[in-house]
Amino acid sequence: MREISSEYGRVVVASQSELFAEALRLTLASQRAARPGRFLWALTGGSTPTAFYKWCVETQALPSDLVQGTHFTVSDERHVLLSSPESNFGNAERQLLAPLHVPTDRRLPWMVAWPVAEAAEAYRRSLLILAGPGRAYDLCFLGLGDDCHTASLFPQTPLLQDDGGLLFGGQEVPGKGWRLTITPTGLRACGQIVVMALGAGKSEALHRVHRGPTDVLNVPSQILKSCAERVVWLIDEPAASRL
Repeated sequence: MREISSEYGRVVVASQSELFAEALRLTLASQRAARPGRFLWALTGGSTPTAFYKWCVETQALPSDLVQGTHFTVSDERHVLLSSPESNFGNAERQLLAPLHVPTDRRLPWMVAWPVAEAAEAYRRSLLILAGPGRAYDLCFLGLGDDCHTASLFPQTPLLQDDGGLLFGGQEVPGKGWRLTITPTGLRACGQIVVMALGAGKSEALHRVHRGPTDVLNVPSQILKSCAERVVWLIDEPAASRL
């Protein structure tokens, strides 16, 4: 395991199993720092989280108090039903929450059956009650797209330009449909942020984020510079090849 210097957060380079163990360590540290009974963990979508879920289930890595006492949600969501294979929360539920028998009242999906604006507002209200004013997630897991998007903050999309100071919102992404997502303001209101990006296919995007010119509108993950002291990137050697 080694670390790379970056203005966008702490970068940890290791094998997949070591990175998953580090993700667990960060999760437990975030749980200890959270208010008792109010730990809010936002998961994310993609192939790496799927592998992490499988590791958690097969190794029984998550302690029972974490499983039973955490409020689980996702940092962004497609505007599709939870039964869809494209649903981030639906996949987390099928691959992690259900196998671990997480209580249903600890599962917090976005209200995808509602119109986007209403769904985003309902989610904001729910999180306001749970997290408190001006707070988002205690722990936010994120991925990194080939186009350098994170959550559902895609290049040139409206929320990157103006999120109205809201923690959560909805927007239409050309060619990808409607999305519900944490906003740049929301990311700055998180406790700990963990970005997992594994495989050689992520090397170009990581290079653009960490070594390229500052261009948040076209490299959305660079928004994390504004909260870099609370961001940890977990990447493997193939992904780190251009850093």
